[in-house]
Amino acid sequence: MSQFRFTLRQKDPSSSARRGVLETPHGRIETPIFMPVGTHAAMKAMTPRQVEETGAQILLCNTYHLHLRPGEALVEKAGGLHRFMGWNGPILTDSGGFQVFSLPNKRITEEGAFFRHEITGEEVFLDPAKAMAIQEHLGADIIMAFDECIPYPCDRSYADRSTRKTLRWAKECKQAHTRPDQALFAIVQGSVFDDLRAMCARELVDMDFPGYAIGGVSVGEGLELLKKVVEFTAPHLPQNKPRYLMGVGLPEDILESVERGMDMFDCVIPTRYARSATLFTNRGRIRLTSRKYRRDFYPIDPNCTCYTCTNFSRAYLHHLFVSNEVLSAILASIHNVHFYLNLMSEVRLAIEEGRFSAYKRDFLGAYREGEKNRK
Repeated sequence: MSQFRFTLRQKDPSSSARRGVLETPHGRIETPIFMPVGTHAAMKAMTPRQVEETGAQILLCNTYHLHLRPGEALVEKAGGLHRFMGWNGPILTDSGGFQVFSLPNKRITEEGAFFRHEITGEEVFLDPAKAMAIQEHLGADIIMAFDECIPYPCDRSYADRSTRKTLRWAKECKQAHTRPDQALFAIVQGSVFDDLRAMCARELVDMDFPGYAIGGVSVGEGLELLKKVVEFTAPHLPQNKPRYLMGVGLPEDILESVERGMDMFDCVIPTRYARSATLFTNRGRIRLTSRKYRRDFYPIDPNCTCYTCTNFSRAYLHHLFVSNEVLSAILASIHNVHFYLNLMSEVRLAIEEGRFSAYKRDFLGAYREGEKNRK
């Protein structure tokens, strides 16, 4: 794994926040980092150049959807994901587990999962070996082990069986993984049960993966349980390996999780919210379809340096949204993605300067006050 290395640069003196650098074949990633999601090998309403200009260092693409269309064979023939989608930086692909287990008519066995192809209707089978083969053909820098995403709520007996299945599958993924230029991350499951999380983390660490993720969160458990799961699980993971919290994407969730020692985050929230006219600011969210913005000639966020804020007003974006102009989604997405990546840049600086706890307190104080006033 010589092309992949994680260096822990600094720890915050008053929390478990960490500052690191993750080196991959397609570039360095400064952590903590947020990964914008390009589900179908494309960011919705943004070109790769626009994504890069927001400060994005790494993108996440979806194995499940790319397997269904256009298929990993075509992507490989095109030269791999990087060349296919015109993105030269690092890419992470998930294993498809979360998407498969979210489907209504899947059938899960000890060997893998059966589900219906959403385009052709044919039955598809996905197991650890196939998940590895698909991701190796796609060619991302970081790939994820195939796991069973445990729903919330669930009873302990189901969570126990599912967690042990995830452990078996992780071992099978490692045995099937062949490309030295890809780092395979394992996923810790266990629902909200501390002993299952500890058992899963311990056994995965014994298998010695290049990185570890906490999965099965952001599935309806709420912020308090999310904090509890992360606070308990993170200390069971190696200090010298990157830690990825899957699918967590609200600013307050990210800051709480950075404080508890997590390094990497992904979510569709920035672009999904942007397309519905909800934009993030340091004073909370604003909904630009509201009539109160019709004559508001201030930028979305006066302190933001993104392309949208330096060139357009709230009134103009309000006009675009109520007129159903495609440009509304483009400009709003640019702002929201920039907001998230700028937030992570400020977080990294705060950790470097030993003031993360103060930064988190001040940011969330202003953000939550704005949210309260919005309601």
